[in-house]
Amino acid sequence: MNAPHPSGPAYLPEDRELSPYTGYTRDHWEAAADGLLTAAWKWATPGQALLDLPGPPSRSGVRSDGLEGYARTFLAAAFRVAGAGGADPHGWLERYALGLDAGTRTPGREDTESWPVIRDHTVFGQPMVESASVALGLRLTRPWLWDRLDAGTQDRAEQWLRGALHSVPAPNNWYLFPFTVASFLEEVGRGDARTAAARTRALDLLEGWYVGDGWYTDGDGRAFDHYNGWALHLYPLLHAHLAKDTGLSAHLGPRLSAHLESLSLLFGADGAPIHFGRSLTYRFAAGAAVALGAVTGHTPLSPGTSRRLLSGTLRHFLQRGATGDDGLLSLGWHGPHPATLQPYSGPGSPYWASKAFAALLAPAGHPLWTATEEAAPSEGPDRVLAVPAPGFLVQSTGGDGIVRLHNHGSHKLRPPEGEDPAADDPLYGRLAYSTSTGPTAVHNVPDNHFAVVVDGAASVRRRVHPLGAGGGGDWGWAGSWHGPVFPAGPVAHPGLRVESVTVARGRDELRVHRVLGAPPGAAVRETGWATAPDASPAATLHPLLGWSAHDTARAPQGTAMTRWAQVPRLTAPASGTALFASLARLGEQAPDRELPQAHAEGDRTVRVRWADGAETAISFGPCGVAHRA
Repeated sequence: MNAPHPSGPAYLPEDRELSPYTGYTRDHWEAAADGLLTAAWKWATPGQALLDLPGPPSRSGVRSDGLEGYARTFLAAAFRVAGAGGADPHGWLERYALGLDAGTRTPGREDTESWPVIRDHTVFGQPMVESASVALGLRLTRPWLWDRLDAGTQDRAEQWLRGALHSVPAPNNWYLFPFTVASFLEEVGRGDARTAAARTRALDLLEGWYVGDGWYTDGDGRAFDHYNGWALHLYPLLHAHLAKDTGLSAHLGPRLSAHLESLSLLFGADGAPIHFGRSLTYRFAAGAAVALGAVTGHTPLSPGTSRRLLSGTLRHFLQRGATGDDGLLSLGWHGPHPATLQPYSGPGSPYWASKAFAALLAPAGHPLWTATEEAAPSEGPDRVLAVPAPGFLVQSTGGDGIVRLHNHGSHKLRPPEGEDPAADDPLYGRLAYSTSTGPTAVHNVPDNHFAVVVDGAASVRRRVHPLGAGGGGDWGWAGSWHGPVFPAGPVAHPGLRVESVTVARGRDELRVHRVLGAPPGAAVRETGWATAPDASPAATLHPLLGWSAHDTARAPQGTAMTRWAQVPRLTAPASGTALFASLARLGEQAPDRELPQAHAEGDRTVRVRWADGAETAISFGPCGVAHRA
């Protein structure tokens, strides 16, 4: 494991009386921010406008990456200083003020300091993303930075920021970037019709993207992921809180509270957030919504539980190699991991993790920091939570603290997009994700996947259509259907469809599939969890109905959790309409645990009798699940 950076939290004594689960206090959070900033600022340009962090460039280029390093670390500094009432013992704000001056003097010029111009997302859009961090940082630190700038620097900064108001965002959370810029400009008396239009447009879109249960889709479609917490809830509700807009807070706050009902269960007992969706290199930014709830009061969580989740996820990454010997956040998960990244990821990208430091907006005497830590939701009894709006089924087991997310509703395709099989995304297309495993890479055997195999070509799952979700407490279910598409061979077969249902009880995952329209000679293949051999957690996949063979596949590229992985696999022939059932388990295994028995009734229903006498009936056409204890 890499040595901790000398200014980080590892060099402070733990407080196991106040924080019995993590040992972290507010002082550790300030030390973490200072450690990350100290390491990053070693790579600043002479004029301090760009932080050219080492590493492979993003598709936006080195200059944009340098702006990203400046803007995203500015968030950490801003939360750090604002939460301390302006106290800035390390002089962070002076550096950012100098950088703002240098970067906005001649935007677009190819010199050492100039910031890139903000343009449409299709042309050179990444600076628009960073404009929101600059604007939010300036807003949070206004009395100590912005108000002390000379008029010329303020005018140049405004002119640069206004590029976000004149350019076209990507059709998703990006609309909250001009919203954030506009909100700042209005606060400092520089608003106009264009800033008002940017704010109205973003809030109108947000209404259309809200689906219920505290979840937004990231743009039109059904993209549900961590962007809910670190963008879609964060920007508008934090604005309402800072502006003391009680009407907007009253409207958006209950949504955040509802979101935290399910999000709070998506952290494992070891502090790991669920490994699902894009931009996972932002790591502990997954706690931003928890921090926002604690700061604004819109949360169902006690202060002790909130801090347990926040400190747990911060500590999880800092103790598992997220920063190298140089103190810099790497591009990856625990350490560097290329398969976790997207083309827009550059050396400064991981510093969106700074959003977790919104917790520091709660001052030292706030209950978030004075209450005794309490157990995380995943540390209690086994629990199953159905979240119908996004099509999620959340399953946690208290014995090992592992959380599993069964995905029956989220995908990354927008409504007009075709289902390009070559764009298969392991971070969205798999049936299940967890806090202790990661998906296998694109060119390895896929984990947690049900494929139809035709002429040697195995299908992928792109657009996921939810069929329902229900139950709760000690059991629950979720279902979906998809049209299999093939990266090689036939693009599609008319009438071919896969309907899938997951039923969760304790650590058991009952997976039932109905295949319709399978052509003659087709086969089906299902895989379980990808884990390291002879290591914890263990994974098994047991055939219950329809399967004819079982083996173990190898994933040499590994996952974000392990360099090399193995995946349990089931196979069988399939033709026409066919039913299949299996039982997956992840975590501590009871070797003599009896398996449930499954049988089919026609081609629409599977009945399962569990070892404890409970019975479950899964029906298709229409989809439904009946369970009797």
